[in-house]
Order: sequence, then C-alpha cells, then structure tokens
Amino acid sequence: MSTSAGWDLPRTSLYTDHYELTMLQAALHSGAAHRKSVFEAFARRLPDGRRYGIVAGTGRLLEGVAAFRFGEAELDFLGRTGVVNQQTLDFLAGFRFSGDIWGYPEGEAYFPNSPILIVESTFAEACILETYVLSVLNHDSAIASAASRMITAAGGRPCIEMGSRRTHEESAPAAARAAVIAGFDSTSNLEAGLRYGIKTVGTAAHSFTLLHNTERDAFEAQIASFGAGTSLLVDTYDVEAAVRTAVELAGDKLGAVRLDSGDLVAQAQWVRQLLDQLGNENTKIVVTSDLDEYAIAALQSAPVDSYGVGTSLVTGSGAPTASMVYKLVSRTDDSGEFVSVAKTAKNKTSRGGRKYALRKLNERGVATQEIVGIGHRPDDDGNDRPLLQHFMKNGELLPGWTGHEGVVRARQRHADTMAELPSVVNRLQRGDAAIPTIYEED
Repeated sequence: MSTSAGWDLPRTSLYTDHYELTMLQAALHSGAAHRKSVFEAFARRLPDGRRYGIVAGTGRLLEGVAAFRFGEAELDFLGRTGVVNQQTLDFLAGFRFSGDIWGYPEGEAYFPNSPILIVESTFAEACILETYVLSVLNHDSAIASAASRMITAAGGRPCIEMGSRRTHEESAPAAARAAVIAGFDSTSNLEAGLRYGIKTVGTAAHSFTLLHNTERDAFEAQIASFGAGTSLLVDTYDVEAAVRTAVELAGDKLGAVRLDSGDLVAQAQWVRQLLDQLGNENTKIVVTSDLDEYAIAALQSAPVDSYGVGTSLVTGSGAPTASMVYKLVSRTDDSGEFVSVAKTAKNKTSRGGRKYALRKLNERGVATQEIVGIGHRPDDDGNDRPLLQHFMKNGELLPGWTGHEGVVRARQRHADTMAELPSVVNRLQRGDAAIPTIYEED
C-alpha cells in the first residue's frame, strides 16, 4: 500500500500476537466470529503524577489498518508453522477491515478512562487488530505526552526532536511525528521528513571537528559549505575560544552556536554576553545534552533560543507507554441485540457499553469535566465540545486524518486543547488528572 505521502507501508497483519489468531480460529469454530462487536482503547490511569495525556499515532494506525492484509508470505508462514488451521487461513486470505473507527483526534488531551479509540465491526475483524492498535497508540501517545510537557516548559522557545539514535529505527520517525504533533518545531530524522512532511534540521557533531586538524579548519569548511547562517558546535575543546573563532570566521551573520555539555545555565549566560560583546546580538544559542522537561524548565532563566531533545523524549520521559488497553465493551447476542460486556476482576474493572465523550466547558471556555455517556450522547450546554471523530467508515479512510495533512491538523488540535485546559496542566509538579472523568449511564 502506498500512503498519501507516497512511501510504501509494509503489510501490518503480523504486527500482532499469536493469541489474536487462536481466538479468531476458535470464534470461527463456534460461529461467534461474525457477531457485531464494539472494542474500545483507553487508559485506566495516567502515568504516576501526570495531569493529562496527549493522543498520538491515530493517523499512522489508520494507514496500518487499511494495509492490514494477509498475502502469500504471511499465509504460508501461518500455515507452515501451524498457527491456525485451513478454515482460518481461508478467512484471512480475504481479510479486509470493513468496519467503522471513531476516536479522539490526534493532539487531543485524554484522561483516565477516556474512550480514545472505538472500533465497530465483527469480532473477527476487531479482535485481530488489538496488538497493532495498542502498539501504535501506546508508543506515540507516550511520546506526545512527554513532548507536550516539554513544550510547556520551553515557554514558547522552539524544541527540536533529536532522539533517533536512542530508539528503534522504525520507532524513530513515529516518535518525531508524535513530538511535532505536540508542538516540537522540527526533527533530525530524515525518514520522518519524507513520510510526514516534517521540517528536518541538523549541522555537525563533534566528530566533524575532530576530523579536521584544527577547530578553525572545521568551522571554515562548514561555513564555506552552508554559509555564515549555519550553527556551529562550540564545546569540542574550549568554548570561549570556539565562539571567538566562529565569530571571526562568520561575522555577525553567524546563525547559532550549540552547547552540548557542562553547566548549561551558566554557560549560556556568559556565551550570550560574549556574543553580544563581539557584535553578534542576533546569533542564537541552541542547547542539547540529555534534556527533559525539568532541565528545560531550569533553563527558562538562561538566554537560550532553542532546545534539542533526544533520549528523554523518545522514551516518554520516564513513561515509555501510555498503558492503554483494548477491550470488548459491547456485542450482539443471539437475537442480534447489542449487550454490554465488561471484565469484572477486582483489580482490573472495565465499563461495558458503547461510549460517547464530551468535554464540559465553563462560561470562560475552560474545561471542567470529561463526560462519558454509556449508550448515549451526553447533553451539550451549548459551548461544550464532542470529542469523538469518525475516522473510518465501512473500511474506508475518511479524509484529513493521515499524511502531512493529518500532522498539521493534529498539531493545531494540540494547541487548541492545551489552551482550553485549566492552568494546572502547566505545572510539572506531580498531581491528579487536570479534570475528572464522569460517567453518565443510560
């Protein structure tokens, strides 16, 4: 399958767990596989101390569901290894998701038990999507949630995603995409640029300086190739000497200097003073070096112009998963009527029934509650906001949710939802969810 951006998406059908297909085979045998069903993805809780989460990955997921097919190679593997029987192989050979998918749009805030994704189809179709749904949403939402906190801490200063070398090669472009949705300005990952139309940036590492006989030689080569507006890494040897050399060679057109080690707060302050003394008031300061939201917040008083963030971002800044689950909440009975179903174990309870969600807003447009109606749509006071959007109808993607358009749309949704939430979301201190989730029964 070719995506809207023109790159080929691999078949996603084996990005799943063995037991999805054993359930399918047993359900085909019992005759229950074709019962109409409703599955829901949600998080029972936020990471410890977090006040909100941000949805991301839905656009990638939708493209993957559209490509969820079993070709000759996949069927041969499943048959040869005895994963499923011939009846199941015959079913999978013609598999194509034909149901509906609803959910919170990417960039939207979520809270405990928010119905982030709803899949309406047969049990057979929805069941085998479980692992793929969760792997995409858990990863991307964890990254976007961490990125959102970093953007808040940055206070309007641009952030650059630089985490590719700290994660799996396939998760790297996904992480870049999620970070940009949550407000990051750009990424170092070229694959993310190709797939999603994201701005890519980068200049040089310490190895480039070490390659040359002197730091001056390295700077001269970079400036000659990219122009005086380039960014020069100035902490390979002596920072002060490097800044002076950089200004001597590039003049007041020098774009930026990058600091990657040491006491960044103190260093940024005296580097700013030095640049200004040398006549380079417009030369910017970029800082990197294992930043997270707390380090970024600590740099608020420093004359820093932008932040490059890597490891902490792509690992969710201590919360590498959003802990989402995917549960059957409703299905038809023998008469064809929908009935609510739910797990009732003591430590892992779920609420059955098809959900509808509304963000309750006060007279100032500030969110006060997440209202989740079970089996019905909650009443709108007139300024409240329905949260669930229709992404896929009868197996067909609805326009606007994927590709570069989807990223742009999601980035705007994140900005809008953050402006709508109570100011407590701007605090990095541990606390409860910013707004409560309230259930309304039929």
